[in-house]
Amino acid sequence: MDLASLIGIISGVGLIISAIIVGGDVHNFLNIPGIMIVVGGTMAATLLTFQFNDVLTAFKSAYFVFTSPKQDSQDLINTMIKLGTISRRNGLLSLMDVKTSSPFLRRVCALIADAADEETLRSAMRIEIDSMQMRHFIVQDVFKKMAMYAPSFGMLGTLIGLIQMLSLLADPETLGPAMAVALLTTFYGSLLSTVIFLPIAGKLRSRTMLEVIN
Repeated sequence: MDLASLIGIISGVGLIISAIIVGGDVHNFLNIPGIMIVVGGTMAATLLTFQFNDVLTAFKSAYFVFTSPKQDSQDLINTMIKLGTISRRNGLLSLMDVKTSSPFLRRVCALIADAADEETLRSAMRIEIDSMQMRHFIVQDVFKKMAMYAPSFGMLGTLIGLIQMLSLLADPETLGPAMAVALLTTFYGSLLSTVIFLPIAGKLRSRTMLEVIN
């Protein structure tokens, strides 16, 4: 499990909730229609922008950010040393039987065992790395777009609330609560963007860079 990601999300959300509790009534920050506008609108716009499979893959990747450990380059170095020892002792064909969790490394070992030349190996590996970067870029872009859509729908919800508030001008006592409800959607959009979507996109990008380096 990625401890830094877990600590980050828990501390971020926890501090905001604590500030709300200390500053007043939690119920003042709960508004079901506002949540529906921000969350539902963000998801609708995201599905309109991307294919459903890409969105599903993005959420799966976000789950792996918190559950999968970070790749250790030293472990990969040790693996490469073992592969060198195996090929020197048993020949290149023995690389076909190597057990590894890395699909990239398995494909490379298979090419080496098939006696592929160096140019073919380099070309195949470069194509694999470029393809992986593009796949990861789409996943990151899903969360970047969601971070952009959430505040926009928050503002849209605020405008809806202000229109409803203006319709109540005849009753001044209702203006205060109506204004608070109108501003809540902006709060929801900013919260999702800055605490959830943008940090996840950044974490996914750092994971991609680390994988490319490895």
